[in-house]
Amino acid sequence: MPMRQAPAAFAGRDHDHAACGDDAIASAEAICRERAERLTPLRRRVLELVWRSHEPVGAYDLLAALRKDGRSGAPPTVYRALDFLLEQGFVHRIQSLNAFVGCNHPGESHAGQFLICRRCRSAAELHDAEVSKAVADGAGRIGFRVLSQTVEIAGLCPACQAAEKKR
Repeated sequence: MPMRQAPAAFAGRDHDHAACGDDAIASAEAICRERAERLTPLRRRVLELVWRSHEPVGAYDLLAALRKDGRSGAPPTVYRALDFLLEQGFVHRIQSLNAFVGCNHPGESHAGQFLICRRCRSAAELHDAEVSKAVADGAGRIGFRVLSQTVEIAGLCPACQAAEKKR
């Protein structure tokens, strides 16, 4: 079903990012309990940092934030936590930015489409089954079987479009 409202990253100034983060942590905890997986304090903190805003965040930015928290660690520590979060479906990797964003649909099998603003780097996950079907159908026509898909769409978010018009 196509999304009828603006993705959270583009929802406007009155959007409550903290509520999204709280919901993401609660979902992750419930899913981990259900799957008998461990959401360790480090994994939880990395997930909190990813959800701090809806902007993609790089692994080294996460490492710097963890160090500000007083945690010691090396890049492999952050990457192991991110690998776990990716495996569980709690975050997505945006290849073009080499960064991570929280998943709006944790625990659900889905293909991700990401709208990425070229100007401010905000990103929003779009969950459109018709886009996923079009990719799978197109691939199938040439004999290719899709195992997973992530579509990255570059453009300008509403705020950056508005700023552009004011110039």
